[in-house]
Amino acid sequence: MRTLFFMVVSIALTVSALSQNTNETPKALDEVLPVRGLSIGVPSPENVDGFVRFIDEELAPARFNLLVLLVDWNYAYETHPELAGKLTRADVKKIVAVCRKHGIEIVPQINLLGHQSWAKNTGKFLTVFPQFDETPHLKTEEAFTGFEWYDPDFFYCKSYCPLHPDVHQVIFDVMDELTEAFETDWFHAGMDEVTIIGDAHCPRCSGRDPAELFAGEVRTIHTHLAQQGKRMMIWGDRLLDGKTTGFHPSESSMNNTHRAIDMIPKDVFICDWHYGHAHQSPVYFAMKGFDVAACPWNNANVAAQQLDDMLRSRERATRELKPHFQGVILTVWTGWNAFRDEYYNSDKNETGAGTLKMLIEEYK
Repeated sequence: MRTLFFMVVSIALTVSALSQNTNETPKALDEVLPVRGLSIGVPSPENVDGFVRFIDEELAPARFNLLVLLVDWNYAYETHPELAGKLTRADVKKIVAVCRKHGIEIVPQINLLGHQSWAKNTGKFLTVFPQFDETPHLKTEEAFTGFEWYDPDFFYCKSYCPLHPDVHQVIFDVMDELTEAFETDWFHAGMDEVTIIGDAHCPRCSGRDPAELFAGEVRTIHTHLAQQGKRMMIWGDRLLDGKTTGFHPSESSMNNTHRAIDMIPKDVFICDWHYGHAHQSPVYFAMKGFDVAACPWNNANVAAQQLDDMLRSRERATRELKPHFQGVILTVWTGWNAFRDEYYNSDKNETGAGTLKMLIEEYK
């Protein structure tokens, strides 16, 4: 994989050097791999300065150019203080400043639709607004039984009801506040691992097509962002047919939402996450007309294969398909503190930090 990467970069650098001789701006790495990203949770206020140094000293020299920040309810929202966390506007501006300095695009994220509970705890959104719960009859502390993905009655985490008449005004308020605070035209809506949708007990969603419900929620959020000239990202797992592909049910749909792929706008950016295998689903998304990034995590060998596949796809694709193969976004799910300790104090390879170190070496 490295031989291919360096060969392609070497050719691009040669072209770049020639362009410098004709007063053109070199674009070598951006042409080879347009998106080189990291997705991670926002730090707590006391750790913002360390996070800023990490961006300045580690990500920027390795030419990362995109940072997806899972914010959720950790920001001090003014539009809905009942949902507010501790990260202040001043904290955010420190992150904005270092990213602007290095040309790194910020994409704030809130987990929308699914992931409204975790383990035995209901999340803040449904705790504050219980009327938005798709399944109020399911009690999180009683129903969670483990990762039994193949059980059709498996209760993993709650969703909000996408058809509740009041839910989107709250969502739009916090979305708008985040994109303004982070000074960005991007927003990541999450929408992964939605195992509850169209529940039979919901007076609004019962009996409806899960694909239509999922696509409808994507379109609703997309329309709001598009009206402001902003672009939407989502995770891609709900758009993949788990029954046909054999992908693990956590990273593909077993409840028929996959048909939504033909019902949503083509300018939605797909973050295609797979952690145990380098599946070829980026090709599927590209052929459906979507921009896509491969998203690894804590297996550097799999991440290397995903990078290799993305480079090969860009090298071999038709003129029409090539722009859709955008690059790689490393995902980290251990939180900033744990990730920082792994990155600076551990030599373990099978971690998000180990994968990042591999990617840094490749990009340099």
